[in-house]
Amino acid sequence: MTLSLTAPLVLVGAGNMGGALLRGWMSRGLDPAQVVALDPAPPEPMRALFAAHGITCHAMAPKLAAPAQVILLAVKPQIMDQVVPGIVALAGPDTVVLSVAAGRTIASLAGHFPPGTAIVRSIPNTPASVGRGITAAMGNVAVTLAQRALCDQLLSAVGEVVWVDEERLIDAATAVSGSGPAYVFLMAECLAEAGRAAGLPPAMAAQLARATVAGAGELLHQSELPAATLRQNVTSPKGTTAAALDVLMANPGGLQALMTKAVVAAEQRARELAV
Repeated sequence: MTLSLTAPLVLVGAGNMGGALLRGWMSRGLDPAQVVALDPAPPEPMRALFAAHGITCHAMAPKLAAPAQVILLAVKPQIMDQVVPGIVALAGPDTVVLSVAAGRTIASLAGHFPPGTAIVRSIPNTPASVGRGITAAMGNVAVTLAQRALCDQLLSAVGEVVWVDEERLIDAATAVSGSGPAYVFLMAECLAEAGRAAGLPPAMAAQLARATVAGAGELLHQSELPAATLRQNVTSPKGTTAAALDVLMANPGGLQALMTKAVVAAEQRARELAV
């Protein structure tokens, strides 16, 4: 579906996530002339991306011919309160503010904008950089159906999108999908180290582990079968996989219990960091 806007899209922050989104929008046919970029010091890859599409990156908010249709906040959470006051003037009564900053609540963002401003809080994950991310999102009561649909289009340019009905579930999503890639990378690390301990050359163990994790992920992505069924399909009764799974699924202390504990810890930390 081609992305088309009726007013400017202001991209605030030209870091990794801002860049991933911009590349996704360009691949969906968004007119570069509709993009206004703001970042006082964009990294070299982003400067090249802007140049390739003829997008000017401003150090400070420019004057717009019309209020922004979307303001995308992609700056680090700790500098949000310093950055947002400088771009409030770009918003109008029909603007939707879309945040991809971790830990910044809708209420904290709303405090910077006029009452009644439509705000969507979202949490994409790092696979967005290769178009395979997933984002959890929620809007405040001011977000219209059309604005929600537009935000869904913008976020889905880098992967799947799910919408939650309670803001507290953003913290749970952060613990599962936001932090989740690190859990998978750790599994690849551990699998490689286990292969090395079993006698494989380190480079070969790393290659086997990396390709296995990536391939299993792609199979899970393409298959309509539940993960449990795919697991069972690999597992022959009393075979090698079954022997390994007996360890990973042992009670107490199996992988499920450990993963649940990890997600709970991440969710609690997300709530502690939220402002």
